[in-house]
Amino acid sequence: MTDSLTAHRRIEQVIAQEREGLLGFIRRRLPDWEEAEDILQDVFYQFALREDAGEGIENAGAWLMTVARNRITDLYRKKRPENFSRQAARMGRREEGPLLLADILPDFSQDPEALFFRSLILDALEEALDSLPTAQREVFVWHEFEQKSFRDMAEETGLPINTLISRKRYAVLALRARLQDLYDSL
Repeated sequence: MTDSLTAHRRIEQVIAQEREGLLGFIRRRLPDWEEAEDILQDVFYQFALREDAGEGIENAGAWLMTVARNRITDLYRKKRPENFSRQAARMGRREEGPLLLADILPDFSQDPEALFFRSLILDALEEALDSLPTAQREVFVWHEFEQKSFRDMAEETGLPINTLISRKRYAVLALRARLQDLYDSL
């Protein structure tokens, strides 16, 4: 009975000492407050299980940070992969050419010149898409136009997510190369 009481006091003491610092550590890595709180609670839960089982942890602060870092890494691995277009836009990598359709399509105004260019670009895009291998074209269309996640595509097709991501990447590279002359002329 005394060991259990001692373990509970240690758990309470460690939580009181480490909560603020650990939450700050997690929040710097996760923008979502709820996700950060979930990770924090999970880390403290794992700590409490270890302490209750009699597996004393010498340096609790370091152990908690390590477990939190691992939980954050696991969370990012589970999240849906970001499509190449948004990733490139977020990272500011525009020197490689456009990846977003919005980058090459004129605005949606009813200006006759904008409508002409939009029509020209859409025709070129359709032709370029038709030139892709079927597997690449399907993944590109599903992801960019139908907004399907790679996880959903993997479940539907039975293919690994990495295979689908690779096909999307090859499609983007091929489309970029195929449409570069049109983009340069506009």
